[in-house]
Amino acid sequence: MRLRADSVRVRVPATSANLGPGFDAMGVALGLHDELLIRAVASPGVRVEVEGEGAGQVPDDERHLVVRAVRVALDHVGAPQAGLELVCRNAIPHGRGLGSSAAAVVAGLAAARGLISEPEALDDATLLALATQLEGHPDNAAPAVVGGATIAWSRPDGAVGCARIAVHDDVVPVVMVPPHHLSTKAARGVLPEHVPHADAAAQAGRAALLVEALGRRPDLLLDATVDRLHQDYRRGVMPDSLALVDVLRRNGVAAVVSGAGPTVLALARRTSAPGRDVTTDADDAIAEAFGGVLGGWTIRPLPVDTDGVQVRAGGDPIG
Repeated sequence: MRLRADSVRVRVPATSANLGPGFDAMGVALGLHDELLIRAVASPGVRVEVEGEGAGQVPDDERHLVVRAVRVALDHVGAPQAGLELVCRNAIPHGRGLGSSAAAVVAGLAAARGLISEPEALDDATLLALATQLEGHPDNAAPAVVGGATIAWSRPDGAVGCARIAVHDDVVPVVMVPPHHLSTKAARGVLPEHVPHADAAAQAGRAALLVEALGRRPDLLLDATVDRLHQDYRRGVMPDSLALVDVLRRNGVAAVVSGAGPTVLALARRTSAPGRDVTTDADDAIAEAFGGVLGGWTIRPLPVDTDGVQVRAGGDPIG
């Protein structure tokens, strides 16, 4: 396998995993993107430049997640390694439960696809499998690769499956991002090894209902997003986020913790006409919950990204 291009530009979406009951399996890609320019150069070593989220905080050498993912993908297909120059323009918040690490991994794997002479060797299924190896679970990686809302699962042989599921045009994800971050390790560290059988059974039913609610019955989203496996166990490490979820749900909003948190995601319903500024049935409840004082929180309605990761040879912008 040889390299066919010396530079590629990658655009990768933010993602929200779990969506309440779909723990470690369900996720959705959101219209918030990191953009990266990656060059393969003859000189050894790595040069990393980061603008926006993570600037001055993430590694600027071989430890950078994008660089690590490029290396893994090139090794997987037997392509030669090269020196790398990486420019990242990041919009996805770090440590907030919006899939920043999955975005970096998927971007690096996709960049390798754009660099090699036989890109089909790194098809979506391979990207997802490699991303899951690096991430540990596929819930964020799947929508980052293929876009839209997804269900992902691991097979006994180590392969990873992924299926797109429909999202109704009226469903509008609204993210409420706090000013503080929380590591995924800390959020996962408070989960118990075992859960009651009744909770597991209830969770299976709600996850099944969520597929119907997302695709055809948005009026069922409040019932469909009930979680009994992970959110309450995390209350001690993100009390403000879970308090916000409680308030919004009492007011009829299908609010959940986004991924490992602490961002809160509301699966709202559109009330504005197409082409106008987005308004939703959750706007009043969200405004009331904050009482006009955001305290550093950012509130953003975001479209569902249906494209997933995009790669273009050369330095031209994507989209």
